[in-house]
Amino acid sequence: MSNEIDVKELKKSLFSEKKNAGALLCDDDINKADSFCENYKKFLDFGKTEREACSYSEKLARENGFVEYKSGMNLNAGDKIYRINRGKAIILAVIGTQDISQGINLCAAHIDSPRLDLKQNPLYEECEMALFKTHYYGGIKKYQWTTIPLALHGVIIKANGEKVEVCIGENDDEPVFCITDLLPHLAQDQMKRTLAQGIKGEELNILIGSRPFKSDDSSEAVKLNILKLLNEKYGIVEDDFISAELEAVPAFKARDIGFDRSMIGAYGHDDRVCAYTALKAILDCESPQKTACVVLTDKEETGSDGNTGLQSAYLKYFIADIAEALGAKPRDVISATKCLSADVNAAFDPTFPEVNERRNAAFINKGVVITKFTGARGKSGTSDASAEFVGEIRSLLDKAGIIWQTGELGKVDMGGGGTVAAYLANLNFEVIDAGVPVLSMHAPFEIVSKLDVYMTYRTFCAFMGV
Repeated sequence: MSNEIDVKELKKSLFSEKKNAGALLCDDDINKADSFCENYKKFLDFGKTEREACSYSEKLARENGFVEYKSGMNLNAGDKIYRINRGKAIILAVIGTQDISQGINLCAAHIDSPRLDLKQNPLYEECEMALFKTHYYGGIKKYQWTTIPLALHGVIIKANGEKVEVCIGENDDEPVFCITDLLPHLAQDQMKRTLAQGIKGEELNILIGSRPFKSDDSSEAVKLNILKLLNEKYGIVEDDFISAELEAVPAFKARDIGFDRSMIGAYGHDDRVCAYTALKAILDCESPQKTACVVLTDKEETGSDGNTGLQSAYLKYFIADIAEALGAKPRDVISATKCLSADVNAAFDPTFPEVNERRNAAFINKGVVITKFTGARGKSGTSDASAEFVGEIRSLLDKAGIIWQTGELGKVDMGGGGTVAAYLANLNFEVIDAGVPVLSMHAPFEIVSKLDVYMTYRTFCAFMGV
């Protein structure tokens, strides 16, 4: 009997190896992933703002048998319920067969994305051109938002309280808007600026018109003409901008990327890719053992503050309501709850390899990313998941045959970022981040792999017991 060790077999049994999902999956699974992503692209196109994503999610929920939950309603196993928070966030739940005192399985994603908000007094005329002043929302590279077609979405509350919904620039027969930039021939001084200052915040001014109202003696005739058109279409006056939430977002639609159509390019993958996969998982959930819940929240890109962000108490109040309806103590349910903070991670970009430590970076086509911690440098501002919970999730994914990987957000001293995980952990949840790796994150046009999207959906299904 030989004592010689088979090195190849030893490496196979001991080494960690994450392969491209395209090489591991059969054609049928790849086709399922491609098909799944067709409806995801529709979600992106119809939900470019947090209000629209919330509304579209409610529509899908109602089509799948969910009913709006009011405090005091009787609840039974199998009930499908949802609650809207101020039109900008939605919570959905399917009541499980198990005693709710043993906790909830929760997935939390956000439906806001970086964008340009109009200021409260946005409209002005300069050199016979009409423009909107903006204030950017979330972390952006400001230069990326110039010279691309923009659409305007949002709501205006008129003086009489009437709400006017605005969506212009998405259909082929509608105008779009744009932020101008200097031609290179005259940009010598501009190009001496640092990249961060190449376009300044106060230079993100949206061009909206140039034709004057027909009057020989009127000043600000272009502005007057724009207000006249807005008044005719929406019945508003200039003061109505003060009580408006209008957002400028990229006007282009979600598109397949690559000769092999293996990726999707779109605005808002962060974090609507995790929002849709979590939403679809709970829509497919029929009779879980543990109560399953999904929250699609607002304000993550600006720190989760405000009454529609996850530092608000609305999620805690919802859990308390259903706990009491089922005869349990809210704090027992909350303390026993387990959560996947459904958020994206940065995909390794071979054009810019220096920002990542390759051994601990996420790659496209290698499946859902499990991120034990985020934060910055010394793990500042993060929730660091326990080894026990990481082990539990790892075992769950392996048993379900899901392709997965781990990742962190760049090199230790490079920067980092945050998710809602820390705020959920503050409620005493067990929580870890899980989501899709994204190329060009926070750009107006981000890229994800279809196979990673599908693996993320399957992860949320397995976690919620679908």
